[in-house]
Amino acid sequence: MDDKRNLFTAIGLSLLVLVGWQYFVTPRFVTPKPAQMETQQEANPVSTPSPSTQAVPQAPSPGTTAATPTSVAQEVTREDALKSSPRLAIHNAHLSGSIALKGARFDDLTLTSYRETTDPNSPNIVLFSPSHTPGGFYADFGFAPVPGSSAAGEAPNADTLWQASGNELTPTTPVTLTWTNPQGFEFKREIAVDDDYMFSVTDTVTNHASKPLSVYPYAAVVQQGTPHVAGYMVLFEGLLGWIGDAGLQEWTYAKLDKEGTAKYSGTGGFLGITTDKYWAAAIIPDQTKPFEAHFIATQTGPKAYQADLLEGELAVAPGASVSSSRKLFAGAKVVSLVDKYERDFGIKQFNRIIDWGYFYFITQPLFKVIDYFYRLLGNFGLAILLVTVLLKALFLPLANKSYASMAKMKAVQPQLKELQERYKDDKAKLQQEMMALYKRERINPVAGCWPMLIQIPVFFALYKVIFTTIEMRQAPFYGWIHDLSAPDPTSVFNLFGLIPFTPPHFLALGAWPLIMGVTMFVQMKMNPEPPDPAQKMMFTWMPLIFTFMLSSFPAGLVIYWSWNNTLSVLQQGFIMKRHGVKIELWDNLRKLFLGKSSPSTA
Repeated sequence: MDDKRNLFTAIGLSLLVLVGWQYFVTPRFVTPKPAQMETQQEANPVSTPSPSTQAVPQAPSPGTTAATPTSVAQEVTREDALKSSPRLAIHNAHLSGSIALKGARFDDLTLTSYRETTDPNSPNIVLFSPSHTPGGFYADFGFAPVPGSSAAGEAPNADTLWQASGNELTPTTPVTLTWTNPQGFEFKREIAVDDDYMFSVTDTVTNHASKPLSVYPYAAVVQQGTPHVAGYMVLFEGLLGWIGDAGLQEWTYAKLDKEGTAKYSGTGGFLGITTDKYWAAAIIPDQTKPFEAHFIATQTGPKAYQADLLEGELAVAPGASVSSSRKLFAGAKVVSLVDKYERDFGIKQFNRIIDWGYFYFITQPLFKVIDYFYRLLGNFGLAILLVTVLLKALFLPLANKSYASMAKMKAVQPQLKELQERYKDDKAKLQQEMMALYKRERINPVAGCWPMLIQIPVFFALYKVIFTTIEMRQAPFYGWIHDLSAPDPTSVFNLFGLIPFTPPHFLALGAWPLIMGVTMFVQMKMNPEPPDPAQKMMFTWMPLIFTFMLSSFPAGLVIYWSWNNTLSVLQQGFIMKRHGVKIELWDNLRKLFLGKSSPSTA
């Protein structure tokens, strides 16, 4: 009776794991356009004003700029919004777009090196879009005046029309924007861009008036509307930053909706918004100056999110000038480029803008090794296969010890069967005698689990590498695998494309997941069957469970697991032969399909 209860419990738990994994953990791999947003309940989108129009606490403790709208504007198309202001064109090797001279806002940016799908004719990725458009996403720089001071109407704001020194911003032609208010305060903004995704912004205030001016330099990244997110636990999407000693701070859209505002202070780091696992916009302050950082979600009206920083007060005496410099990263999170920026500009922990996960200390080195072999072999899939061989070699001593223990377990199977017959009515005595036998023969009965357990951190680290690094995005393998970061596109339920039928998500069982399941099944059947019926059933069902669990995972991860299983079978077979232990594979298959053992075993 106990065995039957254990058996049904094991089956129930297996099904629960399978369904729960599919529902809560398995990624859907929907990669939305950065500008794609949920439909707002309000008829009009959010209008995010310049911080110069917003209240901040009294000095010397200036507070936040906010994403709270002061007015509601009619939603317009992206094309019409781009025509509503004179613009400064932006061009480099990977970017095209423009800066609105009205407000000097970075609100038009397209990533020319990336497309939405593997189709070479699909649209390029759009990162920044103007305010009042679907998916408004932009960066602002400016000055927040001291509340209540006469300077409140003297700093530039979202309606200020700047004058540009040129018509186009390129890596070889930086541009200076200028604006002088009626009181005689001159604001100058020097903007430069490199060949990739980094902008440099230097603001200078010159006082030509007869009275002093005090302002606080600020910078903000604003996301209007709530982006469509995958919404599963293994990937972060939202607002993040590394703020001095406060370290890494990550706020999902849902979490910030509940809290409203988060405030930090520190020296060095960055903060911004990652709209997708591959793209981000981040403000990088002067790494030597303290600043306040804020993550804000509107609590009333149209939804908007803002990551901003506010630096210390700049006091500009008559006849004097003061300057403040910041940088803006807006583009693809290329690992080598992010590392280069961190190194060249001394940006504290800038590589954490990439979602390396909890095993980042494994994930980062693992990516670098895979990337190294990719540069040698020219294919990320081959690099993964080669790294798998190296990992097997690294864990070889532990695996050999484990498989040797399993071989000893096989050798004592006749004695175990004798004990089972002798104490079949006394479970406690049976367990006691089995433990004594294991101790006498120096056998660890759970040693066979070690080869799988030691793979778990590597498995999750590799999952992060394949799923989140942009280098793996749309990276082809061979045959029908055109994107290692996406699931196997085939399905056994439509005969791999022969039947004009698109299976639902939970039936998306492709060729590589089936290969993985077969290799795992063979590996399981290499070992002696456990005496406990519940354990036996669990090991029998485990390959099927993992086949469905991994069916929606990146194809690169499934290929790794299949190859790893194959190497494990070869390694285990070699070790068992060396110890003179019979391999159980064929006998176990006969028992499973024919219900009997081979004559020699019988």
